[in-house]
Amino acid sequence: MTSRRRLLTASAALAAGAGGLTAVGATALRNGSSDRQENEPAHLRGATPLPFAQFISLDITSEGARADALRAAHRAIMAIHGGSIAAWLALGEGALPSRTDRPQHLKRMPSFAGDVLDPVQSHGDLLLHITGSSDRAVRQAAERTLRALPHQQVRWRTEGTRPENRTEDGRGLSRNPFHFTEGHGNPATAAETAERATVRAGQGEPSWAIGGSYEVIRIIRLATDFWDRDTIPEQERIIGRRRNGQWLDGTPSTERAVFAADPHGKITPLDAHVRRAAPNPRTPPPMVRRSYNYHRAPDDQGLIFSCFQSDLEKGFEAVQRRLQGEAMAKYTLTTGGGYFFVPPPGDAWLDALAGS
Repeated sequence: MTSRRRLLTASAALAAGAGGLTAVGATALRNGSSDRQENEPAHLRGATPLPFAQFISLDITSEGARADALRAAHRAIMAIHGGSIAAWLALGEGALPSRTDRPQHLKRMPSFAGDVLDPVQSHGDLLLHITGSSDRAVRQAAERTLRALPHQQVRWRTEGTRPENRTEDGRGLSRNPFHFTEGHGNPATAAETAERATVRAGQGEPSWAIGGSYEVIRIIRLATDFWDRDTIPEQERIIGRRRNGQWLDGTPSTERAVFAADPHGKITPLDAHVRRAAPNPRTPPPMVRRSYNYHRAPDDQGLIFSCFQSDLEKGFEAVQRRLQGEAMAKYTLTTGGGYFFVPPPGDAWLDALAGS
């Protein structure tokens, strides 16, 4: 049975079953550095994320003590932060269910075309995003955090890695399960990273949210066996880049291709992933990707897609709509994840929410 068939089987099963403080701005240490930079958000520090990660979604079990739950989560994440660990919290829409001053785009992640979202690995009130320089350190930090939050219920949990994790030309790159290097579309400078990912005044967001980021998590199962039956040239036309990141027209990976010179898609097909995601490479989507690979079983492996943006509609959602009908769709199946909001650095946002 091919991986694609397994995906279709899983789709049917999940469809049947579906019927039935992020990142508190905890400051992380850049790739294990001991220097603390208290005003730099952990989730955006450094071009290259730490290579191991745990994603833990929690539900707040005490309806009458949500403010206390946020403070407890903040303390717990700060307790593990430092040394070889960079960690933060993110708020799901359930963390602020009846507030009028919550981030304007914070909602339950909808099901897009082709998704089969499994309720047991989707959404959540809080997200613990814990990264580190070793798998063991990350696991220990995760367990320590959960022990400090006995009244929060784990909704879903997954772990990931970034193979061949490195920085080139200011961009963090890694190898995904389809054998392609990704991350070339990320900004090359800290200033551009902040521009794409950080909420600014004047966007209509509550004042406490300025300096924060919207985080999207997508658990995407990849039909690797099915994919590996295609030739490398076929794979590259589906993606729209060479495996090493070079554009199909020969443009180096560090430069922007010009699709206008190929209006009919003879070089880069019109349904190639990169062409659908960014029809004009000179104006890349306003978001920052920080994804990880996961491997649970031979027939259950893929990508934990993670991205940050200042505007959810102009960032991830605009890209997702353009991707409908892409050639790569038959190799992928999104089964979980959610929308979250990473508060700004520090803890002033906690006081703002408690006092309003």
